[in-house]
Amino acid sequence: MYTIGPSLSQVVTFLHAYGARVLIVFAIVLGVWGAYHYFRHQRVSGGFRSTYLIMAALTPLQGLLGAGALVAGGSPREGILHIVYGAFATLFVPGAYLYSRGSDTRREALILAGASWIVAIAFFRGIATG
Repeated sequence: MYTIGPSLSQVVTFLHAYGARVLIVFAIVLGVWGAYHYFRHQRVSGGFRSTYLIMAALTPLQGLLGAGALVAGGSPREGILHIVYGAFATLFVPGAYLYSRGSDTRREALILAGASWIVAIAFFRGIATG
């Protein structure tokens, strides 16, 4: 039997790899944006918060794509470490958001910008091990 085009496994693996790169860019942009607010002594904007929450929603979706690739027969090059970075990011992003809520304006900017930079490193390490 011959198939035309990529298999489902290839499509899911591609989406997982592409999503990882998108999330790195997302996290870097949020890190710069949050640092800008912090150094300008400004309150983070509603746009920043909503963009951060979009990243928080995309991160577990990225994990589901990775789980789908794993079920479809793929495997990360470095084994479980790749999965650990993904699990860390999935828990850390919303955790930092909840931790920052209700604090003064400058502290919230610092926490969310710092969390964005930390998770950008985790996304990069996930790509490097995956």
